Amino acid sequence: MARHADVLIVTALAMMAASPARAADRQQISIAPGHLGEAAIALGRQTGASIGMSDQSLAGIATPAVAGRLSVEAALKRLIKGSDASIRRIDATTWRIVRTATAREQGRPHIARPVAQAAPEPADIIVTASKRDTPLPRYAGMVDVVGDDAFTAAEAAGGTASLIFRVASLSSTHAGEGRNKLFIRAIADSGVAGPTQATSGQYLGDMRLNYAAPDPDLRLYDMQGVEVLEGPQGTLYGAGSLGGIVRMIPNAPDLVRTGGQASAGLSATQHGAPGGDLSATINLPILTEKIALRVVGYGVQDGGYIDDVLRNRHDVNRIRTYGGRAALRFAPNEDWTMDLTGVFQRIKGDDAQYAEKDIGELERASAVAQPYSSSYALANLRIERQWDNLRFISSTGFVHNVLTESYDATQYDPFGADAPAALFRQRNKVDIFSTENRIVRDLDNGLGWILGASYLESTSDIHRSLTSYSADIMQPQVIPGVPMYGRGMPATSTGVHNRIREATLFGEASFEPVRGLIATVGGRLTNSRLTGEALDPIALLSLAAIARAEAQANRNETIFLPSFSLLTDAWRGTTIYARFQQGFRPGGLAVDDQHIQRFRNDRASTLELGFRRGIPGVDRIALTGNLAYTRWKDIQADVTDRIGIPTTDNIGDGRIYTVEGRVVVRPIPRLTLDGSIIFNDSRLNRPAQFVRLLSYEGQSLSLPNVANLGGRIGVDYRARVGDEMQLHLSGSARYVGKSRLGVGPILGREQGNYVDTAFNAALTRGPMQWSLSLTNLFDSSGNRFSLGTPFDISGDYVTPQRPRTVRLGMDFAF
Repeated sequence: MARHADVLIVTALAMMAASPARAADRQQISIAPGHLGEAAIALGRQTGASIGMSDQSLAGIATPAVAGRLSVEAALKRLIKGSDASIRRIDATTWRIVRTATAREQGRPHIARPVAQAAPEPADIIVTASKRDTPLPRYAGMVDVVGDDAFTAAEAAGGTASLIFRVASLSSTHAGEGRNKLFIRAIADSGVAGPTQATSGQYLGDMRLNYAAPDPDLRLYDMQGVEVLEGPQGTLYGAGSLGGIVRMIPNAPDLVRTGGQASAGLSATQHGAPGGDLSATINLPILTEKIALRVVGYGVQDGGYIDDVLRNRHDVNRIRTYGGRAALRFAPNEDWTMDLTGVFQRIKGDDAQYAEKDIGELERASAVAQPYSSSYALANLRIERQWDNLRFISSTGFVHNVLTESYDATQYDPFGADAPAALFRQRNKVDIFSTENRIVRDLDNGLGWILGASYLESTSDIHRSLTSYSADIMQPQVIPGVPMYGRGMPATSTGVHNRIREATLFGEASFEPVRGLIATVGGRLTNSRLTGEALDPIALLSLAAIARAEAQANRNETIFLPSFSLLTDAWRGTTIYARFQQGFRPGGLAVDDQHIQRFRNDRASTLELGFRRGIPGVDRIALTGNLAYTRWKDIQADVTDRIGIPTTDNIGDGRIYTVEGRVVVRPIPRLTLDGSIIFNDSRLNRPAQFVRLLSYEGQSLSLPNVANLGGRIGVDYRARVGDEMQLHLSGSARYVGKSRLGVGPILGREQGNYVDTAFNAALTRGPMQWSLSLTNLFDSSGNRFSLGTPFDISGDYVTPQRPRTVRLGMDFAF
């Protein structure tokens, strides 16, 4: 009778769902840290399995977060790892959790006690950005997955910069947080921030973050992970994904467990001012298993480290960021999920980030301060309906982004004499409405299909003004609509309004014509309607010329983007693939101080060959290699006109060869070593006429902001300290090779060629974690970006790395 006692005290923690899960079926599972009783309920609800316990006290065992595409058995093993519990399978859908008693414990009652959270066993990697939940071994292309809540509080506070540090193929300009242009692989147009659509798409879940604007640089707090897919990704993501896409995956509201986390950190920068960061996350089930709310809030201050010797100011380039995210999830039953998400973030930079090399590594001389700000807001509604292996997903949202910038324009003087101080201001307001509806069928091993339709409308309004200050009393001399210098000479203030409306049909299907060979065929048909006009036209432009330009700027384009790939995994553990895909950006309207003109859409076509052996974090050794050739026609680039105003033009045709390699080694479960390298050979082989005029005979023109060589090495170590603490150590170094700011001899200055380093240590005990972070260990001052003010392109400007910085942090989970 005693041997059957466990059966009598079984507590049913989960009921059978409408579609019961088989033991070997892998499903998408997401369980927050907590206790075994709550975790078992959540697992049963998500998978349809029935899970019981032989001892009520087992419900109090602490459990780690479990996320990924897993079987019920694999998820249960993760939940009980490190405890004195084990699992027994009763039938295909029923499991029992029992106690594994040692000889010493037999015959006396058990006292439940907290268990230090262990590092979870690695899961199979699912590329959710493929929109078909494709397993990594069957994804034809290069992808970086930073997952499993991998970002520490210090890295989350760093935003996009932390992601760039982890992914060798990712790069950006360094004009300041919230105003940088993000590049993937070697698809980069220019370093000047103007009205051109981004070359890389950015997404929060299924919602597009940007279009004709820089990287919004959202902080990475409470993220489940980030996926970087190298491009082009035209079939699934449409315009503006020439280089690829970056998809951030936030943690979803937990329908069962109340909890959260708070973090705080203080930082000190050598040669600069102190900083700090503060964040909090809370999850509140409103109606258990039906409705839950998850809220994230944060504030970050990065201390300045640039001194302005002309104005006698120190540490002028301080940046303050604050924002938050809220998500409300409603799951009326197992088949429907609805998520309403809102995001707000504001970035305020006190001054520009650059220095003047001939003055000092961290010094410059500016007549005026050059502040900037970025205000970003997003609202999104996502609805998902599940039928066995068929899913319907609808995502609709709105983005409002305002970027205000200012540049020192003192160097510009129409008379060639000493000019009074002047400040150029530019305000870019971007609104995006987008909706996408798709039906997906996921079959085993990456097979299946997707069919969808989307509509996007983006408007961009750029307003410009130039303010001159009296040389005697430094008072602004501004005439509304026509900014004036102190001498009375009108300076350009003409802005531009662009609107684009895109209607799209897309589809993709993967099938297996012969065993071990996967073929994928896809296409995207897009109709774009573009409208452009000049804003606040100045006297230098006649009304007739503006009217003609406006009429020419209204046009309609239809474009089809095909994609093909072949993949084989006939050799056990090894994937070999070939892929062809295209991407494009619609044209638009360019305005400078003397004329208005149209620029053509550009189109990139990439053919790549690659292999993959092993899965990073799962296999002891994982290798990845890729060779790609890209042909880029009618390249759109933001350039500067004759007085420094950002404008857009087609700079010609280019080609890019890219070679990449990655290796991840796990010699022991606690230690992970990884390394990656990327080599780019880019050429503007058919430059536009104005580019040829600016270049000398025989000059080899490389594409701007494309480093010829880059790489990263990293080490990650986790170990227990005693019975209740866990130590986590990590270190990395990233090399950024040489690149050029722009094309031609004027903007062709070299930048890059530096090494960035970081070290992190964290000690966790129960809900508390203490951390120490160091960046730029050797206090290097490499030049990350060569643009200072576009009104003085002859200056020897550099954007130095942030000096050595140490951060002490504390995290508390509840």
